[in-house]
Amino acid sequence: MSTRPAVEELTAEAAEQELAELARAIADADRAYHQADAPVITDAEYDALKRRNAAIEARFPELRRPDSPSGRVGAAPSEGFAKVRHARPMLSLDNAFAESEIVDFAERVRRFLNLAPEDALAFTAEPKIDGLSLSLRYEAGRLVVAATRGDGETGENVTANARTIAEIPQTLSGAPDLLEVRGEVYMTHADFASLNARQDAAGSKTFANPRNAAAGSLRQLDAAVTAARPLHFFAYAWGDVSEPLAVTQSGAIARLGALGFATNPLMAVCETTDALIDRYRAIESMRARLGYDIDGVVYKVDRLDLQARLGFRSTTPRWAVAHKFSAERATTEIEAIEIQVGRTGALAPVARLVPVTVGGVVVSNATLHNADYIAGRDSRGNPIREGRDIRVGDWVTVYRAGDVIPKIEDVDLSRRPADAVSYVFPTTCPVCGSDVIREEGEAVHRCTGNLICPAQAVEKLRHFVSRGAFDIEGLGAKQVEAFFNEGWIREPADIFALEARHGEALRSREGWGEKSSRNLFRAIAERRRIPLNRLIFGLGIRHVGESAARLIARTYESWSRFAAAMEAARAHEGPEWDELNAIDGVGPVMAASLVDFFHEPANRAALDRLVAELEIEDVEAPATSGSAIAGKTVVFTGSLERMTRAEAKARAESLGAKVSGSVSAKTDYVVAGPGAGSKEKAARALGIAILTEEEWLALLG
Repeated sequence: MSTRPAVEELTAEAAEQELAELARAIADADRAYHQADAPVITDAEYDALKRRNAAIEARFPELRRPDSPSGRVGAAPSEGFAKVRHARPMLSLDNAFAESEIVDFAERVRRFLNLAPEDALAFTAEPKIDGLSLSLRYEAGRLVVAATRGDGETGENVTANARTIAEIPQTLSGAPDLLEVRGEVYMTHADFASLNARQDAAGSKTFANPRNAAAGSLRQLDAAVTAARPLHFFAYAWGDVSEPLAVTQSGAIARLGALGFATNPLMAVCETTDALIDRYRAIESMRARLGYDIDGVVYKVDRLDLQARLGFRSTTPRWAVAHKFSAERATTEIEAIEIQVGRTGALAPVARLVPVTVGGVVVSNATLHNADYIAGRDSRGNPIREGRDIRVGDWVTVYRAGDVIPKIEDVDLSRRPADAVSYVFPTTCPVCGSDVIREEGEAVHRCTGNLICPAQAVEKLRHFVSRGAFDIEGLGAKQVEAFFNEGWIREPADIFALEARHGEALRSREGWGEKSSRNLFRAIAERRRIPLNRLIFGLGIRHVGESAARLIARTYESWSRFAAAMEAARAHEGPEWDELNAIDGVGPVMAASLVDFFHEPANRAALDRLVAELEIEDVEAPATSGSAIAGKTVVFTGSLERMTRAEAKARAESLGAKVSGSVSAKTDYVVAGPGAGSKEKAARALGIAILTEEEWLALLG
């Protein structure tokens, strides 16, 4: 929404159009969240849409749509369950994000009740559980109906499933004749991790977060599936009731606890707004250690007679508000700092965290980048985080931006343990024990073990089967590691010998069998024929990414020519070395990495064994019928005025030319724009044709 104009700048026509867009977007999000238990946007994005919709409606009340999200709670119940109409609607809460909004909430309540500043007004504050809302109807002390919230008016009958949850009593003693208890079904972090591990082992779909897992488990058509899932229930409210539970919110919750319901022990009564904010901060600081997800703190007027006077808006009560946490940030504790060794030997430090949900995803790890980052400085020695280092035991703020790896934003020094010590980066590889070096000018430490380091071997194999490389279906990171540990796969060529050497053993391996083994072997066989660029990328040569592999493959066109050129460039000199460096986008560092890889004896032997298993596809030249530059080598220098350098390069390559980054005797044309320098001079010295941009375009026709 950041690209939208300010609400104050909208015309009535633009506002009407945007309200329609918002209604569709929020309805889609509601269906995904409440019916499919598979959110398509984050909580923060959803809240932003709702707030934008409310702001536009406030400015243009006459444009409020019949299907406005501000008049809707949840989503329609699924067709897979019988429907239950709630005797009293299950409403949502207003959200607040800033402390100033909580002050405004309390002042609105006081104004509505016409209270003087000295009049007491108490609130309850309790964690907002991130789960699935559930209503439990008891008649004469027996559970008769359990229903989800649905759209607030009508929910889904999940009685059989609810009966399988241990924390939901089947019968009550001493309860009112009619009692509808409302609360939240949730799953703990530990149970969520165990469930996902079981799902993964069985080849079933895993869940993104505990809320999805809880919702998906409760809304099973087969109650036996729900019974096998570790669900919990907190009671926090009530609906229809034949007699009052108490005179206050806190008293009513205590009564529910006495009847046998689990209630949240962190609920507190607060007499002032400052006390509410303090409670919010205290609960937020406990968030990572609770063992279950919360996404804010709910404040409610404590006296029930005042709640009755305050009443309701169309979809929310006036006497309650949810003070939400930031959906993209959370505070948690570092339990350990571990080192992972990558395929190039790079040592990557990772923070192991007490699990916490950030942006809808359970986060238990965060990248620490390198030794400098841990020490609180950048690669130039300048302080970051105001010089605060990161230690085991620290409480840190973790954030996610989109789908990237979680990162640590800052450290709370006020909560640093007295015995926390500065982290010392290892000088030997934690996997193979080889020396670790940090080359001058680099931020990364690297293991020198290379071929003897199992971690590098496993990571290289994982890279080899990755999507941009050989992309072998059914052979992912976990399978590669398992086969490596068995000794079945130690180098890429072993993958293509897997069926012949270990086919019978794999068929009898737990979790495999005849069909899955056959599928894997077929997928491997399909990858014996491989494009040249995928092979080059799959080798995992340092500095050679997917785009570079495509450039190199286009230049050499066949494996035999490429391999011969790398062999001839052994001494980092000569025409083959110059040709490699001249590829636009390669350069001396990548060139050296390529050539050195080929001249390491163990690498070359493994490479020869691999190539013997493969049929490597040559690069097909683009259709260049009538092209004046097909097969020509072109260098661009200076500024181009009619197109970007990238566009010019792509156009030339599409017409069959090779684009080089340097001028040599093999260059056919140099296209020189304003500001051309040494390349133009070199072309003149070698007698190479120099074209202006206009002449170049004329040549292309």
